[in-house]
Amino acid sequence: MTARTSPESARDIPEATVARLPVYLRALTTLSEQGIGTCSSEELAVAAGVNSAKLRKDLSYLGSYGTRGVGYDVDYLRYQIAREIGVTQDWPVVIVGIGNLGQALANYSGFRSRGFRVVALLDADPARRDEVVAGLEVGPFDDLERIVREHSVAIGVIATPALAAQDVADRMVACGITSILNFAPIVLNVPDQVDVRKVDLSIELQILAYHEQRKGATA
Repeated sequence: MTARTSPESARDIPEATVARLPVYLRALTTLSEQGIGTCSSEELAVAAGVNSAKLRKDLSYLGSYGTRGVGYDVDYLRYQIAREIGVTQDWPVVIVGIGNLGQALANYSGFRSRGFRVVALLDADPARRDEVVAGLEVGPFDDLERIVREHSVAIGVIATPALAAQDVADRMVACGITSILNFAPIVLNVPDQVDVRKVDLSIELQILAYHEQRKGATA
């Protein structure tokens, strides 16, 4: 069975917990790189930026990996979380839209170290054809179906302008992609079985602006 369909992965874990698991994984990786072999829930919570009660509750959904009086084995817990979220295997990814943002994503070294391998960069603009970005030659968008078939791609990244994003998503879904990371400032309409994560940098900045405004009002 694949990581997408195994009984372990089918376990009901709240979405809020799922969203925090990569944060715990990053914190554990940092602790491991510092040569720390074990840590308490309090130490891991501080490293992850959450409170320890929330962390213990989140980890309880995965099983019992801590030892009373000792804490967590950093490398073992790191492996268990990586296995739970599916990054112990190599996930092929295709990026569509190789403008400034698409190029930045293609050059992001964190993908490979976290279980993702960019297999193709595609763009509808003929002027971008044959450009080389991060060691990959930019191909035509019409290559999408072939790339998905040859590399068994399940995850697609959309970094196009908003006007093109829905058409790109439709093509991705039609050729078998079931998870989409969308950087375009638009809400995509996809079938229920397709997962979409939306990253809107302008919204994140507006949230920060709201908090800054409140700080000024209370100063």
